[in-house]
Amino acid sequence: MQLSGADIAALLLAVGLLLGTAHAVGHLFTLMHQPRVIGEIVGGLLLGPTVFGTLAPQLQATVFPTEGPVAAVLGWNYQIGLLLLMFASGAEMRSVFRRGEGRVVGLVTVIGVVLPFAAGLLLFQVFDSQSLLGSAQNRTALLLVFGLAIAVTSIPVISRIMFDLGIIETSFARIVLGVAVIEDIVVYVVLALALGMVASSGGQEVGVPSLLGLEQGTTASMVFHVSATLAFFVVVLTLGPRSFRWSRRQRWNLVATSNPIAYHLLFIFGATLACVFLGITPMFGAFLAGIAASVGHGPRVTHARESIKSFSFAFFIPVYFAIVGLQLDLVRHFDLLFFTWFLLFACAAKAASVYLGARLGGESPRGARNLAVATNARGGPGIVLASVTYAAGIISQEFFASLVMLAIITSLLAGSWLGHVVRSREPLRDEPAKEATAHP
Repeated sequence: MQLSGADIAALLLAVGLLLGTAHAVGHLFTLMHQPRVIGEIVGGLLLGPTVFGTLAPQLQATVFPTEGPVAAVLGWNYQIGLLLLMFASGAEMRSVFRRGEGRVVGLVTVIGVVLPFAAGLLLFQVFDSQSLLGSAQNRTALLLVFGLAIAVTSIPVISRIMFDLGIIETSFARIVLGVAVIEDIVVYVVLALALGMVASSGGQEVGVPSLLGLEQGTTASMVFHVSATLAFFVVVLTLGPRSFRWSRRQRWNLVATSNPIAYHLLFIFGATLACVFLGITPMFGAFLAGIAASVGHGPRVTHARESIKSFSFAFFIPVYFAIVGLQLDLVRHFDLLFFTWFLLFACAAKAASVYLGARLGGESPRGARNLAVATNARGGPGIVLASVTYAAGIISQEFFASLVMLAIITSLLAGSWLGHVVRSREPLRDEPAKEATAHP
C-alpha cells in the first residue's frame, strides 16, 4: 500500500505524540516513585477523548482517527506491543523464591486466588451485570473476567516498584514475585478459556476449528477451544524450553547462528501463529514463547533477549499502554458509583484472602499486611485483561474503563504503601537483619 506524504505526516504525528507523551508522563511518575506504566496510560488518557477530546474534539478526531492508515498502524503497534509485553512477562516466569519460603508462597497463591475469584463469581450473581456485557453478549465469559479482575496480581508493576525502592533482593520481594508468577499463569489460562468462548472478529473460525467445521458459539466450538488451550499450555510449558534449546543449537538453524535477536523474534511469531492455527488467542503464544526462551543462557542469548526487551520497552510497549489510555473515555463512559464499590470490594477480597494465606503460612501480622497490599497491585496483567476482553467484545466500554482504573489505583496504592514502609525503615516481614530494611 502506497502512502501519500500527508498519510506519512499524520502517522508520524500520531505515533510521535503517543510515544513522547507516554515516556514523558511515565518519567514524571517515576520521579514521584510511582509505576512508569501508570504514567504511560495517563499519557494516553491525556491524548484521548477524556482530555484532548473534551477540549478540542474535532482536532482530537483528526489526529487520532478511527479509520484509515493512522488507525491501521496504531492497531498494528497495539498488537505488536501486546505480543512483546507478553513475551517479556513470560521471560520473567522463573522460580524466584528460596527454600523455606515455598509454604507461604503456596498458601498465599492458593488462598489469594481461589477466595477472591470465588467472591467475584458470587458477587456477579447478585447484581445486574447487563451494563458490563460487551458486544459478544456472553455472560459466562464475562463471569470469568469479573472473577479474574478481583484475583489478578501484576508481575511487571510490583517488581518495578520493589526495584525502585531497593527491596528487590529481599525475601519479601521473592515471596511477592513467586506468588505473582504462579498467579499470572493461572490468570492467563482462565483468560484464554474466556476468550475461546466468544466469536472472533468476522464471526468465522480459522485454522483447525475451520477445518473441523466448527461454528462459533456452539458447544462443540467451546469444548474445542477449552481443550486446545489447556493442551497447548501443557505441551509448550513441558516441551517448549527443550525445543528452544535444541533448535538454537542445530547447525541448520542459520538464523540463530547469525542473529540471535532475529531467532527470538521468529520463535515468538512461530508460537503466535501456532495459536492462530489452533484457534487460540495469539498473545498466549508470545507469553509461552517468553517462558520457553527464558531457559536460554550464555552471553549471546541473554543479550538477544534483553535487546528485544529494551527496544520493546522503548517503543512498542509504551505505545501499547498509551493506546489503552487513548481508548478511555472517563467523561462519557465511566460509572463512578460502580467503580467505587467495585474498587473497595476487589481490594478487600484480595487483601483479606492474601492476609489469611500469609498468616496460615506463618507470617507475622506485619508481614501478612504488607503482602496483602503488595499483591493488590493489578498493573500490567489487569490492563491486559481489560484491553483484550474489551477488544473481544466480552466487556462493555464502561467496564473496560473501570478495569483500567482499578489497575491504576491499586498499583498507586501498593507503591505508596510500600514506599512509606521502606522510608520508615520498618522491616517488611520478619527476615534476617541484613534484609529487614532497605534504603530507597
